[in-house]
Amino acid sequence: MQTDMGTVAKALSLLTLFNHARTEIGLSELTRASGLNKATVYRLLCELQSGGFVEQTGSDRAYRLGPEVLRLAALREAAVPILSVSRAILDRLSADTGETAHLSLVRGESLNSLSHAYSPRHATRVMMEDAEVLSFHGTGSGLAVLAFADDDFVDRILSRPLVAHTDLTLTDPARIRQVLETVRASGLAEAVGGFEADVHSHAAPIFGADQRPIGALAVAAPVSRMTASQWQAIRSRLKRAATDLTQRIGGFCPPDYPRDRAA
Repeated sequence: MQTDMGTVAKALSLLTLFNHARTEIGLSELTRASGLNKATVYRLLCELQSGGFVEQTGSDRAYRLGPEVLRLAALREAAVPILSVSRAILDRLSADTGETAHLSLVRGESLNSLSHAYSPRHATRVMMEDAEVLSFHGTGSGLAVLAFADDDFVDRILSRPLVAHTDLTLTDPARIRQVLETVRASGLAEAVGGFEADVHSHAAPIFGADQRPIGALAVAAPVSRMTASQWQAIRSRLKRAATDLTQRIGGFCPPDYPRDRAA
């Protein structure tokens, strides 16, 4: 099959529609969710199915992720075992702060939650979903990535329509760029109610071997629990944990990352 990057991008976009809450999706639902026409979605699904990236199941012939996705995921984990390496760091960060710790990774031009850990200290906690798509402009994790990403990547993200997830979501590109300057100065991003109401999150970037951000480590807490002492404790522990994770996966912080600066 001869294809171009536009077709490849469309096919891959269909795979991003699957998550833990939606492991099986029918053709009509995929068509609605993708915004593509039904004939195009069906053609792309046939190509994905022939490559083992999706398969059909059940009497309604709904689609689910195929074995090739699992094979590639296993290869990725073997090459860069960030999921297994991050487990202990997430558990420790959650235990130290008493709040929800989570890791997200950049995939193309989207940010996806990869793993999380909950603390048993409080009955009320910020809930996460693995494989959830996070916005760059509305979350601490997204802002942490953008602050240290290449300029052209930031320009592409901020040139898109920026959805207001809540009344507090920043959608003005100029204002977001100002916030990114603050993030660069401290090495930590902060978002209050920008993605979910009443959630106060802090995040630090995770860097790859090329010193570019590949994702973010974050701590999310209810706004009502964010006292001054908790604010400081989260920031100091989070920064150390993010630097530790970067080093454990063979990454390097860029020279301008403020490692020794007080949070």
